[in-house]
This record gives sequence, C-alpha cells and structure tokens, in this order.
Amino acid sequence: MPRGSRRRGQAAQRHADTLRFILFEARPAGLLFHQLTAASELSPSQVRAGLATLRDIIAANNWPPLIWRADSYQLGAERAALEAYERTVINEKITAFRRFITGTVAPHAAAHPGDKWARHLVAQLNSIESTLDLIATA
Repeated sequence: MPRGSRRRGQAAQRHADTLRFILFEARPAGLLFHQLTAASELSPSQVRAGLATLRDIIAANNWPPLIWRADSYQLGAERAALEAYERTVINEKITAFRRFITGTVAPHAAAHPGDKWARHLVAQLNSIESTLDLIATA
C-alpha cells in the first residue's frame, strides 16, 4: 500500500505535479535538488513536500519510479540504476537498524533481561536485519 494513506494538502499535490513535469522534461539526466528548486521556483520545503507527495502519487498510479542517482533526482530510470538505488537504500536501512539495535534495544534488553517487550523487539529487529542483509547481498 502506498504511503498515500497520509493526507496531503492540495498545495503539496500542485508542487508534486510541477516537479513531475520538470523532472519529465529533464529526463534522462535528472536534476540536483538546488536545480529542481530553481526550475520549479518553489522553496526548498515546498520541493521536499512535493517530492514526498510525488512518490505517493507514483506508487498509487504505478508510474515509473522517482530515484536519487548520481546526485540528481530522476524519473523512470533503467533497470541497473533502479537496482543500484534500491541496494543503496537497503544498505542505509541496515545501518540504521544495526545502530538502533546496538545503541538502544540491546542496552534496554541487557538492563531488563526479563522484559517481554525487549525480548520481542530484539527478536523482531534481528529478523528484519537478517532479511535486509539477505536482500542486500542477493
């Protein structure tokens, strides 16, 4: 299910439409964030909101994805670029999960060894970490 379950305002949807048009015109090269901001004449926060909404719209309509590649936003990249982007995001998520586990969850579990929540959380997060690790090395 797309992230579109959150409500987005009409302004964010207009910003998303503007960004989609600009990115479509810039294909296949893409645009850097500051170039996207300048080309759209939107503020940086409006561009961020528009990009988030655009990702939701893309998911809801099964359009070609929006990725960040070689320091630029691109629409509908080729298979190799999509895979490279996905691997990068997965590796970032693995790092974030590992830091959360070692920095927060493991000390919680060590301080409260009988805590059912801590044991459950450790088990679930280790499972997620293992799955992401398998995907990253596939």
